[in-house]
Amino acid sequence: MTTSSKMLRPMAPAAIEAAARADRDAQPLTAGELKRMKRTPQAKVIRRALALTQEEFAVRYHIPLGTLRDWEQGRAQPDRPTQAYLKIIACEPERVERLLNPRA
Repeated sequence: MTTSSKMLRPMAPAAIEAAARADRDAQPLTAGELKRMKRTPQAKVIRRALALTQEEFAVRYHIPLGTLRDWEQGRAQPDRPTQAYLKIIACEPERVERLLNPRA
């Protein structure tokens, strides 16, 4: 009998958790380890998802290039309104571009 022909029994969430924790090589990160890790800035993630260069992203969404670079390199953080703007770009990039750059 092959594995594909056997009936697999689903695992309960508690069994999944126990099996995961039993693996010595795949233990969850501690709070200290998580704190030490560097997060990729939101602007960089969005820009890469749109497959744009920094210059293209800055021009398309009217963000000063130096400001974008500062965000991406961790030298500065976008303020709350700008974080909201970045979320809107992430959800509706074409619509934001049309609103900011109407065709004459």
